[in-house]
Amino acid sequence: MFKNKFKGKFIAVEGLDGCGSTTQTIKINDYCKKNKKSCALTHEPTNNVIGGIIKGYINGDLKMTSHISLQLLFAADRANHLDREIIPNLKNGKNVITDRYFLSSLAYGALNINDSKWLFNINDQFLLPDLTILIKTSAKTCVKRIKENRLGVELFENEEKLQKVWENYEKLSKQYPNIKIVDGEKSEDEVFEEIRREIDKTLK
Repeated sequence: MFKNKFKGKFIAVEGLDGCGSTTQTIKINDYCKKNKKSCALTHEPTNNVIGGIIKGYINGDLKMTSHISLQLLFAADRANHLDREIIPNLKNGKNVITDRYFLSSLAYGALNINDSKWLFNINDQFLLPDLTILIKTSAKTCVKRIKENRLGVELFENEEKLQKVWENYEKLSKQYPNIKIVDGEKSEDEVFEEIRREIDKTLK
């Protein structure tokens, strides 16, 4: 992976489904705008064609027999995301905030693909975030939130799977730089206060 040498800073927010990453990326975006820091908010999977295929598979509308195919789609979606949205914004001096990035592929992908080296390799040519916020929320809490706030449960959204995914996230947090773990069991505002301190260090 390569380091960010562009004008803007690149920030990713990661965690289990139900951890509150979408809420927190919106709060980061609002905070940046309030403090006159130019920013662009985005997410993965994207809303383009490849991202649509991924979402169709995850929510059960599309059948796919190969987990390898799914991970290749994630990588293709990410490559397109970088080329068409993330890097152009960074070059223009905007700070890019993404709800999910490559850590999600590695943490979730390892549930069904035993070859971790292959997973690492297909993500190895991508841009490293300047800061990754990893929201630590128990699998039990995440499942509870999902059931309370969504009509249906998606592919990876059960407690046993999510616990394994979190264990993968913890291992990954020791392998990559600039990853900050925050306590996602607190209230939305308390979680954001932890995140804000890290944002202020990154966006000086």
